Amino acid sequence: MAEKVLVTGGLGYIGSHTVVELMAQGFEVVIIDNLSNTREDVLDRIAQITGQKPVYYNGDVCDANDLEKIFAEHSDITSVIHFAAYKAVGESVEKPLEYYRNNVGGMITLLGQMKKANIERIVFSSSCTVYGDTDRSPVDESSPIAQAASPYGNTKIICEDILRDESVASSLSVVSLRYFNPIGAHPSALIGELPLGVPNNLVPYITQTAAGIREQLTVFGEDYNTADGTCIRDYIHVVDLAKAHVMALQRFGKMDNRFEVFNLGTGNGNSVLEVVQTFENVSDTKLNYRIGPRRAGDVEQIWASTTKANDILGWKAESSLEEMLRTAWAWQQTL
Repeated sequence: MAEKVLVTGGLGYIGSHTVVELMAQGFEVVIIDNLSNTREDVLDRIAQITGQKPVYYNGDVCDANDLEKIFAEHSDITSVIHFAAYKAVGESVEKPLEYYRNNVGGMITLLGQMKKANIERIVFSSSCTVYGDTDRSPVDESSPIAQAASPYGNTKIICEDILRDESVASSLSVVSLRYFNPIGAHPSALIGELPLGVPNNLVPYITQTAAGIREQLTVFGEDYNTADGTCIRDYIHVVDLAKAHVMALQRFGKMDNRFEVFNLGTGNGNSVLEVVQTFENVSDTKLNYRIGPRRAGDVEQIWASTTKANDILGWKAESSLEEMLRTAWAWQQTL
């Protein structure tokens, strides 16, 4: 019998791509999403790609009743993949209380309902922001957790602490996946990053500027200690990232301890201007951009050591930066 998984935030950017990969591997999927940063028609797009529509609940992980209903109606759920969270660094600096209430509160509510339903496996959507403004890259999983540069990053640190503590106190098993910078879209161009309102992330702002939706892209800062003065990140294709979640589920039952952490990136860093120039090349489009001041909460440079994920999960990122940006542009052109 197929294993059944609850995916919180399963209609969001990374969530929807992960649902596609789970269904391709024979998992049954139940989604909860409150549509705070996505649209319900993503469900139909998932069905177009996979040939079947996952079960969907319009609900909120901060609402215990919503979760209780799902676990009662699907008592055969064995694992949870938890994406549902606010995720914009800059916005979190402006609205810290909202981020703590939603991201930390939602995690606590979810774990409480999982405990009631005797579900003991969770894959957590974490972030490289837990490493803070590190002065050494690549960072590996033993790199120190730093003072977070933003409330968003701090919510990820707090949630990891909660999960670690609960794994000690109970039989909860946790795989925490620390993402670097997911970009790109499904090769079908049926799903991709779909920010509601003004994008907070670089690539959708690039593609919307190229499409004429945004007048101009602002590059935040050119005085960082990098080759071209702009921030460096480890950009990873969202489909590569999604596949790692399937492997994380398969890790349960083979874990060395009940709390394991893996970095998910390519192991390479690219500057903001490199991304801009690569996009211009693959799209044959000249971008209207300007250099602006630094943005609060931004880390100067960070990229991943992926040795642990490669060796233990058996996972490796495969797509080039060119392919990531090509699929992002193809997706933008369908909107």
